[in-house]
Amino acid sequence: MIYKAAIFDMDGTIANTLTDIFDSVNEMLEHYNFPRRTFEEVRQFVGNGARKLVQRCVPAEKTDDADFIQGALEYYNGCYFRNMTNTVAPYKGIMELLGTLNEKKIPVGVCTNKQHFAAIAIAEKIFAPVKIDAIIGEGLGKPTKPDPTCALEIAENFGVLPEEVAYFGDSDTDMETANNAGFLAIGVSWGFRPESELQRSGAKIIIHTPQEIFEYITFDN
Repeated sequence: MIYKAAIFDMDGTIANTLTDIFDSVNEMLEHYNFPRRTFEEVRQFVGNGARKLVQRCVPAEKTDDADFIQGALEYYNGCYFRNMTNTVAPYKGIMELLGTLNEKKIPVGVCTNKQHFAAIAIAEKIFAPVKIDAIIGEGLGKPTKPDPTCALEIAENFGVLPEEVAYFGDSDTDMETANNAGFLAIGVSWGFRPESELQRSGAKIIIHTPQEIFEYITFDN
């Protein structure tokens, strides 16, 4: 099978964003005089959007208070807006992978549950001069992953069939998204979740370095 497009998750897949998220979560928690969360807790809480992240981080008695969660989400977004590019960086080998796809004229997309404003800002800061052809994040009024709507929208805009798309991610949410969309589900082992989670959630291939993907599949357009 020849693959004609590549779509990536962002957090934990192409960008190491965890420290800036961790700092922003704890800034929000301290604002409300709540206990801080550990780095490992935040690692496990990331992946289903900012609202779910906030719900997972605040004390249990607050998780069902919709008005409180909305206010805390707005405060967190303000914190993350200030912090989101403090330490973020592409993972080792990602720039080379994206550059190779650009050279092959393979369209590159990002489908993420990260806030759309943050996904755009991070891409502009750390991925230039690599070209990313489409980015869809949370906050555009569209369903979040593992719903495949946004991922399929990117594929349609690229003019490719679902079975011609390789989708890369680091979590069960990503593998479910890929399988729901009819994409090839590729798990990356360097991200926020363990390899066992990728295996359980339907990864067809698991790679340990970005360039390893070319040992398994062929991209051509």
